[in-house]
Amino acid sequence: MVLGIILAIIVVLVIAAIMLYNNLVKMRNMVDNAWAQIDVQLQRRCDLIPNLVETVKGYAAHESGTLEKVIAARSAVTNATTPEAKMEADNALSGTLKSLFAVSEAYPELKANANFQQLQSQLADTEDKISYMRQSFNDTVMKYNTAIQTFPAVLFAGMFGFFKERSSFDAQAGAEVAPKVTF
Repeated sequence: MVLGIILAIIVVLVIAAIMLYNNLVKMRNMVDNAWAQIDVQLQRRCDLIPNLVETVKGYAAHESGTLEKVIAARSAVTNATTPEAKMEADNALSGTLKSLFAVSEAYPELKANANFQQLQSQLADTEDKISYMRQSFNDTVMKYNTAIQTFPAVLFAGMFGFFKERSSFDAQAGAEVAPKVTF
């Protein structure tokens, strides 16, 4: 009788551990998937930028400093190897794109160019998707981090290899300030 109760308790604990492990795996995979979705949109933006830069070059050739910064920031995003490095590079790219669009305001013929308008629209759409995916990623990271820190999962998380918290996608300091362009 006592042996049966002990055996039942062990079975329940094993089942609970399996369920906790499976839940943590599922949450870790959700975080990885959320990051992959951001990465897809970042790549889409990086693919659009060379066309946008070439369009702007034709109208604002003397704005080469701004264009070079955009190209360098795009290259940094493309060359980043870790999610954290990509997050940092992406924040820099967002700032340079704001400067590029601020420059475009000074050139009415550029703003009227259909190719520029189409690229700007596609880039704005992509920026909206990136923003949404960042929010989704941060929500998923929060759920994962909460899951590995709360009881009873915290007892097993380290043992199962889930002891590392994930970083959220934070806005760059000063991102709330519009770029200042002077001529």
